[in-house]
This record gives sequence, structure tokens and C-alpha cells, in this order.
Amino acid sequence: MAHTSPEPAEPAARAARFGALWLGALGVVFGDIGTSPLYSMREALAHAGAVDPRLAVFGVVSLVFWALTLVVTLKYVVIVMRADNGGEGGTLALMALAQRALKKRSAWLMLLGVVGAALFYGDGLITPAISVLSAVEGLTTAPVIGPHFAPFVLPLAAAILLGLFAVQMRGTETMGKFFGPIMLVWFLTLAALGLPHVLARPEILAALNPMHAVRLLVADGPLGVTILGSVFLCVTGAEALYADMGHFGKAPIRLGWLTVALPCLMLNYLGQGALCLADPKAMANPFFGLIPDAFYWPVIILTTLATIIASQAVITGAFSVTQQAVQLGLLPRINIKRTSETVAGQIFVPPINVALAAGVLFLLFMFRTSSNMASAYGVAVTTTMVVTVVLLAVVMRGYWKWPLWACALLLAPFLALDLVFMGANILKIADGGWVPLVVAAAIVVVMWTWREGADIVHAKAHRDNIPLADLISTLEARPPHRVPGTAIFLTADAEVAPTALLHNLKHNKILHADNIVMTVVTADRPRVDEKDRIEIEPLGEEGGGRDFKRVTVRYGFMETPHIPRALGSCRRRGLAFDLMSTSFFIGRRTVIASPHAGMPLWRDKLFIWMVKNAADPVDFFHIPAGRVVEMGSQVVV
Repeated sequence: MAHTSPEPAEPAARAARFGALWLGALGVVFGDIGTSPLYSMREALAHAGAVDPRLAVFGVVSLVFWALTLVVTLKYVVIVMRADNGGEGGTLALMALAQRALKKRSAWLMLLGVVGAALFYGDGLITPAISVLSAVEGLTTAPVIGPHFAPFVLPLAAAILLGLFAVQMRGTETMGKFFGPIMLVWFLTLAALGLPHVLARPEILAALNPMHAVRLLVADGPLGVTILGSVFLCVTGAEALYADMGHFGKAPIRLGWLTVALPCLMLNYLGQGALCLADPKAMANPFFGLIPDAFYWPVIILTTLATIIASQAVITGAFSVTQQAVQLGLLPRINIKRTSETVAGQIFVPPINVALAAGVLFLLFMFRTSSNMASAYGVAVTTTMVVTVVLLAVVMRGYWKWPLWACALLLAPFLALDLVFMGANILKIADGGWVPLVVAAAIVVVMWTWREGADIVHAKAHRDNIPLADLISTLEARPPHRVPGTAIFLTADAEVAPTALLHNLKHNKILHADNIVMTVVTADRPRVDEKDRIEIEPLGEEGGGRDFKRVTVRYGFMETPHIPRALGSCRRRGLAFDLMSTSFFIGRRTVIASPHAGMPLWRDKLFIWMVKNAADPVDFFHIPAGRVVEMGSQVVV
């Protein structure tokens, strides 16, 4: 019998895994941009109402096609996705990569990252509200019940959104298995709805000529800018392609966009355009005009499912951004719960979930219709896109070592395009665009206050405390009473003596047989290899200060610190101790505001409030509660 090689199984397994990632990307990455046909054509055509209807249809479809081609395909899929930080993407990951490129901590780069992250939250409030509300509004065009359904639109949308936020604590692993297949059916349905109308009016294909876009903008004069603001709705969600790169990888996302999402979206947009050419009245709501009466209810149900999935992707993204912000020191410790033991990235952040739910429901009842909400949509996204280009320029110049002329040649056109869209969306500020900007501004203040306050506390502690080396020398000269066991002192500054250690010596007048000064450090990469996780440095000589060790534990900004597991790695490195005879000493600082130093008094009070409400370090670092000793001190900021 001939020998059967196992080699073909490996490519088959890789292909199966790639297919699963491709399908998963369809379910998560393209949810926001995949539901934009519900409202983007309608809003753009409404703003083009002053020109000839035929010119408006051809011009809007042309603008949509070139926006998807230039902004999503060329800028994000081809260029921005190259700037991965250890496989991760998103504004904060790009900021960390840019910091590494400069080889120093830059305040303005940090500010750009903070602004980008804050704008994501502002945009994240609108996406669930506008997506779900647009789908439910489709019921007002349904056969028979449509005219009578208007009073129930808001309550039903609110019930769906409340249900979505309520199930977050259970995790999305189970539901996530269905996201990909449902969104694949959704995209194929988009194409199926549009294709018959394109075949009936093939002249709509001429809209792919960019001259139609130019003619529309020229014909509409100054009002053409408002059309651009509405057309931009078709590319909201482009940032998700980059932000979710760490979950699925570049290749599956790129393939999913080029083979499914983009062709299906364009067929639907072309179909909406063809329908409007045949029946100008359809311009009032072209997407729902595509649906044949016989298939109305299945499509409405599928539309609602697609908008729920789009909302879920934004909520999950907000949880991930929060985790990154906490690890990068932009937010206080927040209780982050893992909802899956097997799937990385499946986390639940209760305070963020509550805040998002409250914000989404507030917007829902504030704007009341998806058309009103569209006025608020896009301002935050365009600003985020400008931030991405600026950070990318730093990475290209400092990390990839591209010459300045090459960076300018590649990025200047995209920056100009983003600024044009940004200018168009700025006109929406008075009509509701201020909402995501106010939310983002509040989050910037919170993040910057936390960062600056933490730096002030760190600098004051470093200045006022005794250097660790000096303390060990003193202990060697005058050894204190020793007690058996191991003491681990958690501290943010490994160069000075931890406050808890000083208090233990001052008040208890004892020192443990073995003492570990442990510092948890966040790296500027998403994950740290296990071999680089632990660094152990012996301190002191034989005598009173012997058996002091400095342990540095490194985590990436996408990882959750877990001290007991880190101690397991220490054991494998030869640092032996019994966890049951180990005490963890944690310094608990009471921060007092000072009107004469540091930040303005109102920011001092905000910082103090965040310190008081930060998650308990025992829970955050997963330390056994029964082994913890807390010792307090006061710090004036």
C-alpha cells in the first residue's frame, strides 16, 4: 500500500481556518459599513434635491462609488492596514507604534491618540441608534400595516437596543458564530435586491464615471458640500477594517471586502440609483423601494438582524478600546470581565456598557428619526480619519524610514480628501453634529486629566520617597527583625522604595525573609511573548538587605494583567516561593486637591473622583484577596 502523506491535511486546515476568519470578518468588521445603504443614498439624494433628478441620481451614485474606492479600498485596505502594531490596528495601536517610531514619549502623539479614541466613543453612540432605527422605520413602508406603524417605531427600536445591551454580560461567543453567516446572507441580499434594477436600467453603470460626481457638485454650487457630508455616510465604518485587524488578520479582511462587501454594496447602490431613474418618487426612501412585496418581511427581519450585528460590533469595539486605554494609562483601572475562556478578546466592561446604553437611548429619543440622526453622523468619523493619516505619516517617516517626499506624495491626497469630507461634515454641527463632539471632548478631558494626574502623583512619589538602593544599603547596615515568608510589594516606580514597604518597616518594625518589589509595565505592543514577560533582578548583598529582588512583569496593551500567572513564570525562572506563605503589600494613596499646585482645582477633583472609583487592584490584578495587606498614604496634587 502506498504511503499517504499527511502534508495535504495542513493546507486544508489552513484553508479552513482562513475561511472561518473570512466569514467571521464579514460578521464583525463590515457591520457598520454594510448597513449604510439603509440611509446614505436617501440622505444624499435629499440634499441634491435642488438639481435635476437625473443628474442627482448619477452624481450621488458616482460619489458613493469613488468614496468607497478611494477612502475604503485604496486608503484603508491597501495602505493603512500595512501599519499594524504586532498585528493589531486602531487609533491607540497606531499611536503606540508612532511613539515607538519616535523612540520617545511624545505629548502631541499621545493627544492625537486620546482624541482618536474619544471620537470612537462619540461615533459609537450613534451607530447602534441610527442602524436599528433605520431598520425599524422600514416597517412604516410595509404592506398593509405600514401606515399605522409610525407610533411604534421608537418604542420597538428602544426595546431592541435595550435587549442588545442586556445580553452583553453573557458574552458574544455563541451569537458570534452566527454573525458571519447572517452578514454573508445580508450582503448577498443587498446584491440580489439591486441587480434586477441594474439589469432593467443598465445606463446607471455610467455613474461609475467620476465626471458625473463633478457635474453634480458644480451644478449644486456651494450646497454641493452638504451632499458630500451625506455621501460620507456610505464609508462610516471604514475605521473598523483597521481597528479589527488583530481579531481576523489583514488577508481575510481584505478578501472579504474585495470579494463580498464592496461588490454587493455597489450593486445595491447602483440598484437604488436605477430605481430612482425609473421612479423619481423612490428617492424618498430608495432602499426599501427595492424590496419586492413578496419578500418584504424576510428582508425586514434580515435587515434588523444586520443592524443588531452592526451595533454589536461597535459595542465590542468600545470594550476593546477601553481595555487598551486602561493598559496605556489613559483611564483608571476598570473592572474588565472575560466572557470566554477560549476566545481572546471576548470581554465585558460593565461601566462602559451602561454608559453606551444610556447614551444610545438618549440619542434615540432626542433625534427621533434616522434622518435627523444622520445630521449628527460623520463628524466624529472624519476627524478620526484625519488623526489616522497624521499618525500614519509619523510611522511611515520614523518607523518605515520612507523619505519625506514619498510620504507627502502618498498621504497628501488622502489628507486633502479627508479634510474635504471633514469640512462638509462640519456643516452638520449645528444640526446635531455637536453631540459626538461634546461626548468626545468630555472623554478627552477625562483621559488627559487621568494621565496628567497620574504623572503628577508618580513624580511626587519619586521625589519624596527614598531610592530603593539607599534603603537596601541602610537595611544592610542595620538589619531589622526578620520574619519567615515572602512579601511582594506592588509599585508603579521600581526605583524608589514602595510606600507599603516603608510603612511595614516603620510601624511593624519587621522585614520578611524574602522581598520582591514588583512592577507591572505596559509595552507599546499588543502582546508580549512569554519569554519576555518576566525580568528578575537581584538586589542587595549578604546581610540585612539580602533576598531583595526586583521583578518587572510586562504585558501588551491588549492583554489583561494576571499576577498569579506571572508568579508561575517566576517559579519557572528559579524564583521559588510558596503562594500560601506570601503576602502582597499594596499602597493605597489618598489624593488631596491643592488649589496652588498641579492641575486646576476642578481637574484635581475629577482626578480624585476617578482614583476613588478605580477598580480595586486586588481584583484588577487577580491577586488572592486573603493574602493582601493594604497600607495608606496621602498625596497632594
